[in-house]
Amino acid sequence: MCRWAAYTGKPIFLDEIVSRPGHSLIHQSHCATQCHTAINADGFGVAWYGERPEPGLYRDVMPAWSDPNLRSLTAQVKSGLFMAHVRASTGTATSRNNCHPFTWGRWSFMHNGQIGGYDNFRRDADMMIPDALYPCRKGATDSEALFLIAIAEGLEDDPKGAMERAAAKLITLARAKGAAPHLRLTGALSDGQRLYAMRYATDDHAPTLYHRWSDTRGGTAVVSEPLETGEGGWIEAAPFSFCTFDGRNVRVEDFHPCRLAVAA
Repeated sequence: MCRWAAYTGKPIFLDEIVSRPGHSLIHQSHCATQCHTAINADGFGVAWYGERPEPGLYRDVMPAWSDPNLRSLTAQVKSGLFMAHVRASTGTATSRNNCHPFTWGRWSFMHNGQIGGYDNFRRDADMMIPDALYPCRKGATDSEALFLIAIAEGLEDDPKGAMERAAAKLITLARAKGAAPHLRLTGALSDGQRLYAMRYATDDHAPTLYHRWSDTRGGTAVVSEPLETGEGGWIEAAPFSFCTFDGRNVRVEDFHPCRLAVAA
């Protein structure tokens, strides 16, 4: 399982989330504590918003802890909304195109989790991506497929509904052709204005998700694991929840794609 972290608020240097905290995302890439594997070494990526609507994107296949360019970039780039991801592959190749975050126009998306038996229906999942969007399919992951299907389902106008509908389609496929767990999904997405995050699973093992407002930073961190050991103030997002972060405000809604999925 992967680890990720996102931030929205007053512009800060990316390293305040990615590398400087005691349990930063880079630390989690080799010492994660709340997932099945402590090692997340199958690539990394960072997407950040700056002066233009579209996010900047830096991804590579190296382990996050061994890339000096990542540390240099995060020490120099400031942003008021960014997301970063360290990958532990669930089966697809270690390649730059399979590293998160994924972007489309002004949107960015990253995922921690899995779709059970995805290799058995990868072609069926690709068929759900419309022809107009299929040239954007650069890699082979279930996560990128989920993102592109959500775009086709109206992500720009209805982020929560589009993610529910896209997830429901893949749950239906997993029930018919795949294996349990049919879906585990802790993800984040953004249009450069707001940050959204969701936590969901078709079993009892939804990947972890926390958020915390910091008066010092003037923003909210949304993470797979708290950034400091023993640090207070972290709120664990409940399973089956969709969170919208807008400034200091957090709106939490139910997230239930299984209600839309077709039974096997």
